[in-house]
This record gives sequence, C-alpha cells and structure tokens, in this order.
Amino acid sequence: MISTPLEQFSIINMIPLHIGNVYFSFTNSALYLFLATGLVSLLCYLVTVNGGYLIPSRWQSIVEMIFQFVQSLVEEQIGPQGRKYFPLIFTTFLFLLSANLIGMIPYSFTATSHIVVTFGLSFALFIGITIVGFQHHGLHFFSFLLPKGAPLILAPLLVVLELVSYCFRAVSLGVRLFANMMAGHTLVKIISSFAWTMLSVGGVLAVASVIPVVIVFALTGLEIGVACLQAYVFTILVCIYLNDAIHLH
Repeated sequence: MISTPLEQFSIINMIPLHIGNVYFSFTNSALYLFLATGLVSLLCYLVTVNGGYLIPSRWQSIVEMIFQFVQSLVEEQIGPQGRKYFPLIFTTFLFLLSANLIGMIPYSFTATSHIVVTFGLSFALFIGITIVGFQHHGLHFFSFLLPKGAPLILAPLLVVLELVSYCFRAVSLGVRLFANMMAGHTLVKIISSFAWTMLSVGGVLAVASVIPVVIVFALTGLEIGVACLQAYVFTILVCIYLNDAIHLH
C-alpha cells in the first residue's frame, strides 16, 4: 500500500463501540485528546499539590510563566470583568498548546488537525460567549446587529450582514486552527518522504538528500512555533469575542 501525506490523519477505531447504528468508538483521536488533557492536568497538580515552592522547579516555572501570560492577556483584552472567565481561557490555552505539541512527537497523532475537534471546541465557546452576552445585556445584546449611527434605511441589510459576521466567528475559529495544523504536518510529511526516496535511490541523490533533510528539520522547528502560535491566536480571539459580548463593542 502506498503511503500518502494524509494517512497520518486517519481515524483508527481502537475500541469499537456502538448501539445499533449509533457509533461512539474510542479512537486514536480520543486517546490523544485524553493524553493532552491528562498530562497537563497532572503537571498542574504536581506543581501545586503542596502550594508550590518558594524557589520554583523548572516545571513550576513553566506553569507560572504560562499562568502569568494568560492572566495578562485576559486583563489586557477584557479588563477586570474578565477575571471570572480566566479559568476557562487558561484551560483552553493549555489544552490547545498541549494537543498541538503532542502532535509534533513522531508517530503520534494531532487531534487538532481534524475540523470536528476544532469546530466542536469553537462552536461550544461561541455558544458560551453568546450566553454571556445575554446574561450581561438581556435582549439589548441584539443591538450589536445594528452599528451605532447607521442609517435606519440600511438596517435590514446591516442586520443580516452583522448576524452572518457574528455567526461566522464560530467557523473561523475552528477552521483557522484546523487548516494551519493540517497544512503544516502535510508539508513536513511530503518533504520528509521526498528525502527518504532520494536517500533510498543512492548515489548522487543520496548526497543531495541532505537538502530536504535540512528543510525538514527547519520546518519541524517552524511547526513547533506554529503550534504555540495557533494556541495563542485561538485564545486571544476568544478573549476579544468575550470582550465584545461584555462591552458590546
């Protein structure tokens, strides 16, 4: 069977489970989602089980830096009212960061390269943010559909455009993360396969295979940066959307 760059994204049923025609099997995607959640939870537990140490260990320093980074992000984007949403934003950032980085381990699986995962997360957050908006403003929350000072004659058109733009936030959040993770891993797979083919042929091509190997290492470093960046972009957009819901910007 010929291996393809998209083979790494295949969903494999590890524990087949179903009731009639309803399938809820435990897959490799679910396994790595549990790993991402479990490892981060374990790390946070171990560094805080005794309240932490005055002189922090290496792992405690990493958790504290991430905590302070997300805390400053929430305060800058939302303000004092965003403090009660900090646990949600902090958890979202840690989950995405761990899921993206685990996918960089050779022969592992990148759960965030599947749109069903990223869109499910973004849609759930979108619903939650909308509920927050109604909690703060009631039916006045619908006022965001008509920009302040807009001519009344344009109201029907503007309401439709603003509603579509608002609902598209759920799609854009999930698609952006999915597309970046999938594209990067696919590119690395293609170039690494090309390098392996050149090396297998031997001769001059084996020597020339050094070039794609160097590119693969460079792309791997870039992908690690993208994995961190995409977790940051997803989180900051959630903060911006929360700020809009709270302050009706």
